[in-house]
Amino acid sequence: MELQEEIDKMRQEIRADNYSMSIGEWISLYENKEIDIHPEFQRFFRWSNTQKTCLIESILLGIPIPPIFVAQREDGVWDVVDGLQRLSTIYEFVGKLKDEDHNILEPLVLEHTKYLPHLEGKKWDDPYDVGNSLTQAQRLLIKRSKIDATILLKESDEIAKYELFQRLNTGGSIATPQEVRNCILVMFNREMFHWMKNLCQSERFRECIALSERPIEEQYDMELLLRFLVFRTLEEREMKRIGNDLNGFLTDKMVEMAKNKNYNYYEEETAFNKTFEILYEQMGSDSFRRYSPNKDKFLGGFLVSAYEVIALGIGFNYEKLSNSHTNIREIVKKIWISPDYTNWSGSGTTAQRRVPKLVPFGRQMFNL
Repeated sequence: MELQEEIDKMRQEIRADNYSMSIGEWISLYENKEIDIHPEFQRFFRWSNTQKTCLIESILLGIPIPPIFVAQREDGVWDVVDGLQRLSTIYEFVGKLKDEDHNILEPLVLEHTKYLPHLEGKKWDDPYDVGNSLTQAQRLLIKRSKIDATILLKESDEIAKYELFQRLNTGGSIATPQEVRNCILVMFNREMFHWMKNLCQSERFRECIALSERPIEEQYDMELLLRFLVFRTLEEREMKRIGNDLNGFLTDKMVEMAKNKNYNYYEEETAFNKTFEILYEQMGSDSFRRYSPNKDKFLGGFLVSAYEVIALGIGFNYEKLSNSHTNIREIVKKIWISPDYTNWSGSGTTAQRRVPKLVPFGRQMFNL
């Protein structure tokens, strides 16, 4: 009976409706600002021009397009939960898609396809290039085609929106857990997302983490910042609740932060800036590299276990360290030869076991 009660309770929390809508109606929603596809999401798109062309081809051929999932906000506007690439492709093709600065992007130009090779070079409607534009009949064919909408109504539990987004987008064209988290954060608290993006642009932070181009593209810098914000002052008993899913734990904590109207942005930004000011001045790009006592050198690339000890340890004690002349480099060297670090930082150690040990260890090492 307990399972049935859980099912009944959660079904009551979710209210959904379904509409059949023409592409013309989807375009009108966007023009009238009645739908929010979140231009911030565009940086996470993985669709190539070929994929975009295939969508337009499918519409022209009458191939059914999967439904768009949206969540209705308090103001009545629809947040797109799943279908960002599909809608953005349509808006880009018809010349309506805007970037984060509200500038209209260059309209999509189609490629040839297996079934419609003459799509090559076609545009929606270019008065200066009529020969390469769709005809009026072809444009109407697209605008009258249907894409169903599944609407998560505003009466639903708001957590359902981010759960749905996570389930529909994880493992899809959005590649990494942090990219999914970024989208969730935009839906919950757009201001916090932009605040975090600005923090990640810190020259000192970027120098210290010294990541290559690909992890930056996949938003790993944002994940490292989130780990700093989540774990810096988190109680040790809370760390033991990570379980087997660090990504899920980080997402849940991020949503808590985003919903907290009393979140202390000033305190967290100060702690972040002071931490990486200290590291930048004394360690630079050596901050989270492996230390070799034999060579007395820092070698290799970024190590997250070192970040969990050093960045979070300094972050926890930044007020004491800011006004001292502590030799951070010497403390870091001691960390690398300490059994408390080496025993819990091996490659086979899971985050569930590692974090509750290393974060308190870092706090202790920098508590001077």
